[in-house]
Amino acid sequence: MYQQENHSAKTIFDANSAWKECLGIIKQNVTQMTYNTWFLPIKPVEFLNNVLRVQLPSQFFWEWVDEHYNTLINKTIRDVLGPNVKLTYLIAEDVEAQEPDYTDHSKKTNGNKISIQPKPSFENFLNSRYTFENFIKGEGNQLASAAAGAIADNPGGTSFNPFFVYGGVGLGKTHLIQAIGNKIARNFPEKKVIYLSADSFTVEFVESIQSNRVNEFSSFYRSMDVLIIDDIQFLIGKEKTQDLFFHIFNTLHQSKKQIILSSDKPPKELKGLDERLISRFQWGLTADIQPPELEMRIAILKRKADDYGMSAPQDIIEYIASNITSNIRELEGCLIKLLANASLNSKEITLELAKKTVREIATDRKVNITIEGITKVVCDYLGVAENKIRDKTRKKEIVLARQIAMYFSKELTKSSLKTIGLHFGGRDHSTVIHACSAIEEAKLKDKSLIEILSNIKNQIEINSP
Repeated sequence: MYQQENHSAKTIFDANSAWKECLGIIKQNVTQMTYNTWFLPIKPVEFLNNVLRVQLPSQFFWEWVDEHYNTLINKTIRDVLGPNVKLTYLIAEDVEAQEPDYTDHSKKTNGNKISIQPKPSFENFLNSRYTFENFIKGEGNQLASAAAGAIADNPGGTSFNPFFVYGGVGLGKTHLIQAIGNKIARNFPEKKVIYLSADSFTVEFVESIQSNRVNEFSSFYRSMDVLIIDDIQFLIGKEKTQDLFFHIFNTLHQSKKQIILSSDKPPKELKGLDERLISRFQWGLTADIQPPELEMRIAILKRKADDYGMSAPQDIIEYIASNITSNIRELEGCLIKLLANASLNSKEITLELAKKTVREIATDRKVNITIEGITKVVCDYLGVAENKIRDKTRKKEIVLARQIAMYFSKELTKSSLKTIGLHFGGRDHSTVIHACSAIEEAKLKDKSLIEILSNIKNQIEINSP
């Protein structure tokens, strides 16, 4: 992660020209509403070595475009740019903003992502969409946003170091902490700024151990002027990673370098995290972000509607804002789904359609299931100590518990196989694949296991927030 290719201004210009020519043809083959909704938000990023890369605003957006317009887009790309040109998509979204994620659309992907190897030079992995200018302020984030602004103007020079932001899913934590990084990178170009998730940090650390590059890894992060770590709670249970991060934290803090962290809980509630880290996380400023109040939800929806070129009547905006209250991400998801419903059925955006969309969102609402939550439920149900599930023991009951926990982690979370393996004692992805296969085979031979799995799954969903 800590190496990435830089792109020249000319490359970006070439991408703009290429995509603009493609849009000219696409516009002739779809309705104006479809064009405005699904093609105008796509932004060209790079055209290099017969690969055109473009950026889409969200995972849902990509899935919709992939399902409905894949053939049209690929035919247009070939007609305009030649038969050997490939198209890849960069997904820019909160739950996926941790590192660039490219999807190859030179052929039907069915949701599969391709891995991009790190390239020479340094990249900060900040999402340019996350700025203070498009961050909606309200009562629920007043302290956090004010402190973030002060830090961005004087990184490492305020008493807000570290800056620890916490709150529930989809409330804008990632947006805010990246807005700090983007402003610092813009106003202090000499400073080295990097953003990544705690999961990504752990994966890199494990890879550095395997390749005997721990010193290089540690030196790289100690050299940062601004270190931004998202979802720090995912360091829980990873003792070696915590120990390394503790020393990196100390080096940066003593050098008056800015440290910015986010979590779903305040530091004192991060059970299982090293007490030394918890103490240090409270040295600076801890600020929470609360769910947005009605007025803020309305403001967010209006801003998002403008971003998508959508004209939504006030009564529709107010209806959505009054009925979707949990988080900002769900608000945006409802708005995109409303656009999708209108586009698919060639309908006007009406209050009745908005009500139908809100009902669908309520029905489809997914619980926030984590690997940690799954592990706890599985261990409690089977009577196995949680710490044992990460050990290398071959005891039958512990192996079964581990395999079931891995099985549900793959089924019920969006975590990669590598990430799942790391949660269970640093095992690799092949172990996770074997565990899932073993459970599937066991289900065919042992009907009682099916009931056990059903009970565990129900308990996982009940216990998830």
